[in-house]
Amino acid sequence: MSLDEEKKALRVEAKSRRLAAFEKHGASAGDLVALHGLAFCGATPPQIVSGFSSIGDEIDARPLMRRLHDEGFKLALPVILGKAKPLMMRAWALGDQMEEKTWGIAEPLDSAPEVQPDILLVPLLAFDPQGYRLGYGGGFYDRTLAKLRAIKPVVAIGLAFDEQRLDAVPHDSYDLPCDWVLTPSRAICCH
Repeated sequence: MSLDEEKKALRVEAKSRRLAAFEKHGASAGDLVALHGLAFCGATPPQIVSGFSSIGDEIDARPLMRRLHDEGFKLALPVILGKAKPLMMRAWALGDQMEEKTWGIAEPLDSAPEVQPDILLVPLLAFDPQGYRLGYGGGFYDRTLAKLRAIKPVVAIGLAFDEQRLDAVPHDSYDLPCDWVLTPSRAICCH
């Protein structure tokens, strides 16, 4: 089985695992993640944190983003520019108008300025102790991290249910691990 085939098969299993965790924990998981804040990774305001607009059964990033806003962090959200391209991060604040775009994901308006975040919150299907994550297969976050890290140091933090942890996630040379994974129960250092 090729690496791509292995990842594809694992995505099916990981999606059902995440759905079960979502059904078990619901919105409370996002609230529990928010209780941790980001002090564990040395983050300090007014650093820029790029979150994400949760879709489907992804863990809800909004409670954490609300807390970060209240602590004085600047916020951003990703914008999809097209297949095989890195994401663009645009400044965003609570209450800003959004627009539904690709896959029904809410994005900041085109008028919002592009920013270079210091911290990137990353959605995922599965993760392992080394920080490797299984995404949806588009490579958006790997390309985005590579682009941003060529400019400056960026901390990548996966947001996940505890049940999404695997012993190992298959990865290739272009797969970039997260530095941390934040779950409802704890912050996991991956280096």
